[in-house]
Amino acid sequence: MVRTEYPFLVETVDPFWITLADGARIAATLWRPKTDTRVPLVVEMVPYRRRDGTLGRDIDIHPYLAGHGIACVRIDIRGSGDSDGDLADEYLPREQEDACEIIAHFAAQPWCNGNVGMTGISWGGFNALQVAARRPPALKAIITLCASDDRYADDIHYMGGALLTEQEMWSNFMLVKKAMAPDPQIVGEAWRAIWESRLAATTSLSEIWLAHQRRDDYWRQGSVCEDYSAIQCAVMAVCGWEDSYSNFVPRLLENLPGPKLGIVGPWSHVYPCRGAPGPLIGYLQEALRWWRYWLAGEDTGIMAEPLYRVWISAEERPQPFYLPNHAGRWAAEEKWPSPRIERRRLHLNATGLGEEAIAGRFLSVRSPATAGRDCGRWGGYGGSCPDMAIDQRREDGLALCFDTPPLDEDLTLLGAPEVDLLVTVDQPHVNLAVRLCDVYPDGTSALMTYGVLNLSHRDSHEHPEPCPVGAPFRIRLKLNDFARTVPKGHRIRLALANQHWPILWPQPSLSTLSVATSDSTLILPIRPLSPLDRDVGFEQAETAPPVPATVLQDGFDRRVVTDDVGSGVQTIALVSDHGCTRYDDRSITVSSANSDTMSIRSDDPLSAKLVTEYRWAVASAEADMESMARTELTADATHFHLSWLLEARERGRLVHSASATRRIRRDFA
Repeated sequence: MVRTEYPFLVETVDPFWITLADGARIAATLWRPKTDTRVPLVVEMVPYRRRDGTLGRDIDIHPYLAGHGIACVRIDIRGSGDSDGDLADEYLPREQEDACEIIAHFAAQPWCNGNVGMTGISWGGFNALQVAARRPPALKAIITLCASDDRYADDIHYMGGALLTEQEMWSNFMLVKKAMAPDPQIVGEAWRAIWESRLAATTSLSEIWLAHQRRDDYWRQGSVCEDYSAIQCAVMAVCGWEDSYSNFVPRLLENLPGPKLGIVGPWSHVYPCRGAPGPLIGYLQEALRWWRYWLAGEDTGIMAEPLYRVWISAEERPQPFYLPNHAGRWAAEEKWPSPRIERRRLHLNATGLGEEAIAGRFLSVRSPATAGRDCGRWGGYGGSCPDMAIDQRREDGLALCFDTPPLDEDLTLLGAPEVDLLVTVDQPHVNLAVRLCDVYPDGTSALMTYGVLNLSHRDSHEHPEPCPVGAPFRIRLKLNDFARTVPKGHRIRLALANQHWPILWPQPSLSTLSVATSDSTLILPIRPLSPLDRDVGFEQAETAPPVPATVLQDGFDRRVVTDDVGSGVQTIALVSDHGCTRYDDRSITVSSANSDTMSIRSDDPLSAKLVTEYRWAVASAEADMESMARTELTADATHFHLSWLLEARERGRLVHSASATRRIRRDFA
């Protein structure tokens, strides 16, 4: 629902300039309630261009809060949008230092009450946590959405010590974002010189990320899990189960020492008041309760809410996308980890999952390189984009599976399952993918959660070692947190595969993994009903009126899988055209599109190839610019081969071209 009436009129200041101590000018948009009373302020800092990038979501959210008495400022971080400087990498210490200076600047404004909050989704959620760990005095609370406390374990780079293909897609996206000019309407005639400087400095960030395949100091910087106690301010953590970052919410609830609340719903990588899949919630009303409590000293009752409010998924057939809503219900826990959760241990027997261990033997699996195709995308969106996991029966057929008998009653799972496996392998480098599925009476297999592990990282992400070929060794793996009720009559399936393409880049060779059925276990987090569940509810989703815009061309999303039976090559093509939109209040037209093409032969992991392309164009009376990037990744047994190309055009004329090819040694990845 769009809200049009507010307690306060809102003044918009764009641009609002902040000059930092080193002389850099930082551009912002400020929304401030018109009142003589001093008000608190909430800061959001991301590099995605406030004038034409995140404009839609910014206008949905920040004026709403300002209309209720909470000033908001949206910052273009250094080197992005209209701000000075170079955006050299993500989550740099310089970015965090800038944030602390910006917070102090606003806290000292005569219209501010001195209390500042910080918020953001994804990049903005990351830096809200990172800045909170620096404890700027005026920062009293944050809301972090779809973020991570561990840059190595839970971001787009590596998972379980294995390389995510999402890394190259993201680096290509950032290659374009870094190469765009500031808005001439804001910076004037200097826009071209700034653009030329940015283009000259722009290279692929993947060159940096591939140079750090272990969990070293590069990843420790900005990972607040290194010292949770550094964060003393109040933290609300929000995410959705369809998002790849949802693990950070229960981890923060478990480890942060200060005031905290967590909400995990059915959503993907979006704010809970906008986007899909739903049901959506009144997120902005919850945010107002939070900010008023911590920044304005009002008793809004927000801290009387249960610590953890969570969506429990219900029976639902797997689909490539979900519109409009997921099936399920809300539940709540007062503590996390919850003492109410039963950790039920099941044994991997040759006959299936059982309460008692049955003496058995080693069972083996040798998954083809194409295993994983139907498991969706690591960074999927699942609204209208067909990138969610579909029926897992094909994947189960390429894996080693252990089933429970049909359930005698409904069983609700909440938390992170764990496996403890005794295994042998025939190769020194092996990736393991562990999936937990809800198997319907008709055989439909719905993916509930999964986890992956590069077995060379079985003991340490800092110091990996080759697997001992032929000798039994033990591995322990925690899967992603999730919540689902498995109905009576369904079965729970544990599936083990040693390929997970295209989510994971494959190891150099196909391998055989053998599991000791007499000495391997699965732990399930069983949740009983709670009377708290009846009281969990949210108001209807609300936003401010949208930015005035005219859609000139509709977008579309497509996922096509092709199997060339003759060559044995499987190709997965993801295409998203975001259409063309004119923002009428500033006469700026934006269009963009991206494609990701992944191919591999089932018998040859070294045939893996990823090609990702992204194009973004911004046009106004003052300038018409477009950037296009293409990144390709292949590998041999010892090295990754990374190639990238960047082109920039002004009014259709090529004004800049840069490219590079890098050979980067594989370090157990």
